[in-house]
Amino acid sequence: MHELGIVFHMIDTLEDLGREQRLSVISKVTLELGEVSGVLPDYLQDCWRWAADKRDLLRGAELEVVPIHALCICNDCGTTYATLEHGRICPACESEHTELLCGREIQIDTIVAA
Repeated sequence: MHELGIVFHMIDTLEDLGREQRLSVISKVTLELGEVSGVLPDYLQDCWRWAADKRDLLRGAELEVVPIHALCICNDCGTTYATLEHGRICPACESEHTELLCGREIQIDTIVAA
């Protein structure tokens, strides 16, 4: 149930920004969400709707979730590959010396003020 905690953190961040920028309404928030972040997008949307509608600044605001595909790089051969498809083993040389390049992100990308 960490999705609710993520939503509360997002709302705190958005309210701080709203005060800073003197916004009265935010109509849309775009969130980049890595496919190996461990966050369930549908549950995140449900938590967003429940929590955002309790705040004047965010009441009715849309949450758009943009998936970020997980990619790894092999430190032995330099191949970049899709993490979900191949896991932590390089499909080119079968090395286990790989690193996750992206796919864990959870970050607000854009905010639309009405």
